[in-house]
Amino acid sequence: MKLITVKLPEAYLTGIDELVNAGIYPNRSEALRVAIRDMLKRELWASGKPKRT
Repeated sequence: MKLITVKLPEAYLTGIDELVNAGIYPNRSEALRVAIRDMLKRELWASGKPKRT
């Protein structure tokens, strides 16, 4: 995996922390990986849109 830096609004971070504290995700990184995976499945892979390079 690669390490990236992301700037998020405070409200997003608060929501992610709530999910982690509730035990839904083990940590912030996993919560973000799941969110990104779901977005890619919905908006890119499932739609058959070509990949951008």
